[in-house]
Amino acid sequence: MTSTRTPMTYTHQMARAARVVRITYLVLLVIALLAPLLGLYPVFVMKLLCFAIFASAFNLLLGFTGLLSFGHAAFFGSAAYITGWLIKAHNLTPELGILAGAAGAGAIGLLIGLVAIRRQGIYFAMITMALAQLVYFFCLQAPFTGGEDGLQGVPRGNLFGLIPLMSDTAMYYLVMAVFVACFLGISRIVTSPFGQVLKMIRENEPRAISLGYQVDRYKLLAFVLSAALSGLAGSLKTLVMGFATLSDVHWSMSGEVILMTLLGGVGTFFGPVFGAGIVISLQDLLADKVGSWVTVIIGVIFVICVLAFRKGVVGELRDWLDRRRKQAA
Repeated sequence: MTSTRTPMTYTHQMARAARVVRITYLVLLVIALLAPLLGLYPVFVMKLLCFAIFASAFNLLLGFTGLLSFGHAAFFGSAAYITGWLIKAHNLTPELGILAGAAGAGAIGLLIGLVAIRRQGIYFAMITMALAQLVYFFCLQAPFTGGEDGLQGVPRGNLFGLIPLMSDTAMYYLVMAVFVACFLGISRIVTSPFGQVLKMIRENEPRAISLGYQVDRYKLLAFVLSAALSGLAGSLKTLVMGFATLSDVHWSMSGEVILMTLLGGVGTFFGPVFGAGIVISLQDLLADKVGSWVTVIIGVIFVICVLAFRKGVVGELRDWLDRRRKQAA
C-alpha cells in the first residue's frame, strides 16, 4: 500500500506546486498591472522591467544553453542606439524603432556568434568580450551616436501612429505587455523540443553530438535569440528614458546582467527577473545616499549571496521546496 501511494502523493504534490507557481505569477501580474495606481514610480518600474527582459535573455544563453557571454552589452547598447537614431533622425514610429533595434542586435549577434561558437568555455567568453569592445569603440566614434555625450532627446512618439506614449502610464503598459510576451516566449522556448536539446547540450555536449544533433547550429540559434531579446530590452530602455549612452554598450553592462542572473538564480524562469529587481532597486535607493559606493555595496551583496545561495535566491528556494516535497512524500 505504501509503495502504491507514495508516487501518487508525490505526483499530487508536484501538481499542487505547479498550481502555486501559476497563482503566484497571476498575483504578480495583477500587482504589475495595478502598479501605476499603487503609487509606484512608473519610470522606475519600466526600467526594472527592461532589465528583467535583458537578464532573462541572458539566462536563455547561460542558464539553459551553458554559454557564458561577456559581450551582451553590445546587443543591449547597439539596439538602444539604433532605435534612438531611427526614431529621432528618421521619425520612425516607436514599434518600428523597437523592431529595428531588436533586428539589428540579432544581426550583430549572428556575426559575433559565427566567430565565438567555434570555441568553448573561457575562450568563448573572451571572444564575445573582445568583439563587444569593437562595438563599443564603433559607438564611441560613429557620428550619429553623439560620442561621449550619447544620443539625447529621443521622443517617444505615438504607438502605431495612434496612441501617444508621452504619458508614463501608456508607456508603462506597453513595456509591461512586451515583458509578459518575452517571459512567456522564453518559457515556451525552454519547454519546447528545441529547449530540451539546449539543456542536453548544456549537460553533456559530446552526448548530444553522438546522438546526431548539429550542436553548433543549436548554440548559434540560441545565441542569436538571446541577442535579439537583449536588443529588445535596450530599445525599450531608450524609449523609456529618452536617451542612449556609452554606458549601455560598455563592458560593465555585461557584468551587470551577469550579476542579476547569478543573484536571482541561473537556469530558473523567475530568477533573472528577481535579480534585476534587486540590483535596480538598490541602485535607485542608494544612488543619492552613497554615490559611487553603490557599486561596492552591490558587489558585497553579490559575494554574500554567492557564498550563501550558490544557486541564486530563487534557485535555492526551489531546491528547498523540492526537498520538502520529497520528505513529505
